[in-house]
Amino acid sequence: MPPHRSDPDTQPGTDWHAQELLLMREVMKLVGRSLAPAFVLREMLHLMSELLGLNRGRMVLADEAVPGAERTASVRHAYGLTAEEAVRGVFRWGEGITGRVLASGLPAIVQDVDAEPLFLFRTVARAQLPPQTVAFIALPIEVNGATVGVLACHRIRSRQRHLNDDLALLRILATLAGQLLQLEQLVAEERRQLAARNQALEHALDVGSARYGLIGRSPALLQALGELERVSQSQATVLLLGESGTGKELFARAVHLASGRRDQPFIKVNCSAIPDTLFESELFGYERGAFTGASTARAGWFEQANSGTIFLDEIGELPLAMQSKLLRTLQEGTLVRLGGTREIRIDVRLVAATNRDLAREVQAGRFRQDLYYRLNVIPIRLPSLRERREDVRALALHFVSRANQAHQRNVNLAPDALARLEAHDWPGNIRELGNLIERLVLLADHTLVTAAALERFMPEALSNARPAPASAPIPPALPAAAGLVRDYQSATSHDAQTLQDALTRHQGNQSRAAQSLGLTLRQFSYRLRKAGLR
Repeated sequence: MPPHRSDPDTQPGTDWHAQELLLMREVMKLVGRSLAPAFVLREMLHLMSELLGLNRGRMVLADEAVPGAERTASVRHAYGLTAEEAVRGVFRWGEGITGRVLASGLPAIVQDVDAEPLFLFRTVARAQLPPQTVAFIALPIEVNGATVGVLACHRIRSRQRHLNDDLALLRILATLAGQLLQLEQLVAEERRQLAARNQALEHALDVGSARYGLIGRSPALLQALGELERVSQSQATVLLLGESGTGKELFARAVHLASGRRDQPFIKVNCSAIPDTLFESELFGYERGAFTGASTARAGWFEQANSGTIFLDEIGELPLAMQSKLLRTLQEGTLVRLGGTREIRIDVRLVAATNRDLAREVQAGRFRQDLYYRLNVIPIRLPSLRERREDVRALALHFVSRANQAHQRNVNLAPDALARLEAHDWPGNIRELGNLIERLVLLADHTLVTAAALERFMPEALSNARPAPASAPIPPALPAAAGLVRDYQSATSHDAQTLQDALTRHQGNQSRAAQSLGLTLRQFSYRLRKAGLR
């Protein structure tokens, strides 16, 4: 049989070094043009034959595992084999020369296929091979240390080229093939995770699971939403109860959006952020000359909410003196500005919220009983995040998407990271989850965050990493009879940890936290901003 038309051995004085360089240069061009293994590997086998005379090259790759069946591998890419010959190239682990390379992970060199009893002639019959002595070389292809295939070819034994040179080049090509296959696996896994993430995002953005901006489908959340919608068209006062961070402001806005007042103002007021001396002027407004500096009259929050809804958050922080004035306004639908004598009629729906037990506050004499009954017309309890674990995944993906847009990042959560978030108890509820996700998006080292990478952002990891605070005693709260003039304290008088601890002890109430540290609310707020805590 005449020699293969492209066999370089037919050309005397072949410069093998130049041929090798040409082959590697062309293969690298192919890799730069396309990372699709199928295209690159087929052309690689073509170049092996045309430039080096390594003929009938084939890539034998592991088939998908079937439970209970023997592992097999098949010819996936070939050059110099007919379609029928390639189809016959199926080998069990340990079967023939190819199967032994698969099982052992070691290269195999057959100097003469006619003299080797393990050589099967499964793909190409002996009659189809050249009459000369034919050698066979098979090298393992590895991905992550495991053998996933074999790079094999025929070689005329009498070629004017050292066998070791062929082996060295084939090892390089087998390594490159393994890297391309590994890259293909990584891309496939990335696509699978992105598909899962997109599906979860579609679920989170579904209209039925994001009514009024409230994300989730857990029974506890749906029950609260059902109660909200049933009372939304009435004018009755709604009292939102629940832990801090459960989304009371969103629920209050939902009450407004579901009502006939949706096109009117929605005013939100945080009672814990208003100093005691300013409550009346903030809520009810003031007339010109009511106090020093009141050069013009100003409408209070209730007037600004006329025909709409006013949301009083942390209503348990209202001073007793203000509670009676609020009760009068709610009962009569009128108010009198500070420094004024004229009654102003208003039409406002009140939504109040608190994380305190108002019944206990009434028993302790810190909250008026008549105001409590006036507020407690329609109490709606908001579930904690611990009670709605089914919603953690959708909420986390929502926060990731929002943080990515806000900070121009592209961070994603792996499925195991989402499962880790679902397993956490979230004492700070939705606010804590949102803050953690924003911190993660800003500080993550990689675009895909796994459960292992997530651990350093979890609250337990942060508390363990934080140095133990000095054993200085916590400054006592000022006594009730303290003087009106406070000692001067520098802007660095309290570190960030002390400020944060004070906020934690007082459930986020800045007024009480400031008082416990001997500061005014303004001083406390300034130190929070300076420490980067708000």
